[in-house]
Amino acid sequence: MNAENILNEETDVLVIGAGGAGMSAAIAAAKAGSRVIMTDRSLVGRGGATIMAQMTVAVALGEQTPDDWRYHYADTLKAGRGLCSEPLARLLCESGVDAIRLMDSWGVGWARADGHLTQAHAPGHDRARCVYVDYLNTGPAVAKTLRTQVAHDARIQRLGDILVVDLLVEAGRAVGAVAVHLTTGERMVIRAGAVIIATGGLTRLYKRNSASLNMGGDGYALALRAGAHLIDMEFVQFFPIGHLAPRLVGFDPIMWDPFRYKLGGRLLNGLGEEFVEKYGHASEDQGYTVTRDAATYAILKEVEAGRGTPAGGAYLSFQHVPEATLRQAFGPIIDKLAANGIDLTKNPIEVAPIAHYHMGGIRVDVDMSTDVPGLYAAGEAVGGANGANRLSGNAITEAISFGLQAGRSAAAYAGTAATADAHSAATLAEPVLAMLATEPSASEDHVNVAHLIARLQEIMQVHVGPFRNRLGLEQALIEIGQLREEVGDTLQGGTGPQDPVRLDALDLRNMLMVAEAVARSALSRTESRGAHQREDYPGLDEAWTLNQTLSWKDGNWILQTQPVERLSAQAEAELVLAGTEQGGQA
Repeated sequence: MNAENILNEETDVLVIGAGGAGMSAAIAAAKAGSRVIMTDRSLVGRGGATIMAQMTVAVALGEQTPDDWRYHYADTLKAGRGLCSEPLARLLCESGVDAIRLMDSWGVGWARADGHLTQAHAPGHDRARCVYVDYLNTGPAVAKTLRTQVAHDARIQRLGDILVVDLLVEAGRAVGAVAVHLTTGERMVIRAGAVIIATGGLTRLYKRNSASLNMGGDGYALALRAGAHLIDMEFVQFFPIGHLAPRLVGFDPIMWDPFRYKLGGRLLNGLGEEFVEKYGHASEDQGYTVTRDAATYAILKEVEAGRGTPAGGAYLSFQHVPEATLRQAFGPIIDKLAANGIDLTKNPIEVAPIAHYHMGGIRVDVDMSTDVPGLYAAGEAVGGANGANRLSGNAITEAISFGLQAGRSAAAYAGTAATADAHSAATLAEPVLAMLATEPSASEDHVNVAHLIARLQEIMQVHVGPFRNRLGLEQALIEIGQLREEVGDTLQGGTGPQDPVRLDALDLRNMLMVAEAVARSALSRTESRGAHQREDYPGLDEAWTLNQTLSWKDGNWILQTQPVERLSAQAEAELVLAGTEQGGQA
């Protein structure tokens, strides 16, 4: 192979992914003195989930209502249905306070009233706790603020249009990565003292989702092939009120959530009846209070019972809200909706659950380190903190706080670890580079990879969606195996610049692996808990108060259980004492 065609880079810390978690990690690592390369498969700081977030950020600031991170922690554990890693949940809630204050000092522009940050009451929280910029621009504002900080630090090298294909592991330690520059087709070897995976989740695996195209589980596959463990892979959160009908042009499908927070939009079945209370939840007359997994369950059960809307979901109605209040809340958006034929004063819209977030991911310690020395993870790529169901508003808090922690930890590790030399890195990279250099011959079958991705999304939607059963999960595993056989061993597409077939082929390579991880974990968990609902095993089983882990070794899956990670006795005592001092139960 001609080494002249290989681009070579070297750095202290390599960050894979440039959303909220990746940028936070890069900033923290650079501030700790490390040289950082941050790669992203799209434009740096303009892809992933953070920039798409339109809602609120959960953090116990106590600006308008007395609060403490311990109360936020208690709500996070409650939402997680007994499966949260308590040390990770504590890190999220406790360090999240400083992280969001830091964002404020950087000028993110959190909404204020009477000199205090405005805090909204989101589902699952015991009080008004969530900050926001405004109800449609929180994510873009967070991303812009982090981009500005990244741009001002000369120690951070930003590389866009870079798809990391595999990690380099030497003597069990992560020492870099092999990548493709999507614009030119050139192959790259990046040597690093430490690597951080911040690639987001896996919701692109589903036909109906709120994900960007880079949310196909890349980071999970990279971690598996490098020798790390995944955890809680069966728990995929479905956002209950994704837009279904009428056709919506130019808006995010999850745009209704902030307005439901603010205005108390009513969920109605196809008969015009409120129904959430039928499923063991209190009426939402006092606001939007039911957690996402519970709302998803209620909607799909109504559809299953034949009480769904014409498009197969539920109605979300704001018709009880005075027009003046609607206009004040929606502003110019209400006229844009009217131009789409959506008049909220006269008609409801149809909504349905869509794959939105993944509670599972890479298993890490509180310093964000994985089982593989030198390999760290951050943001939605991490599993464990949210257990069986994520509390509303925790995603951006998690991305920033975990990103900052990963950056600090990776920088400290890189400062003591020798970077692999160029020769050994080239040797480690040779198998991956050879795979990337191949193209199907004229005599080989050329597979329609985009069609296979669509088939995989359909399989996951039908058999591994919000409601599962043994027969469906077993069928999913059979069909995923058939797709893998159809793909074959030869990487489809060419080695030239901007080849969409090659990109799809690399995506499908990861998506098949991660889809199988989700289906295997879901099949093994014989109970219903949080976002994992088994129709053949209804109800929570205390014997399953365990986490499941997955690893990949020599072409075989290793699925195991482990006890839920609890706080130490000393840390638990501190929580109880603090709760007493606060005058309540933490």
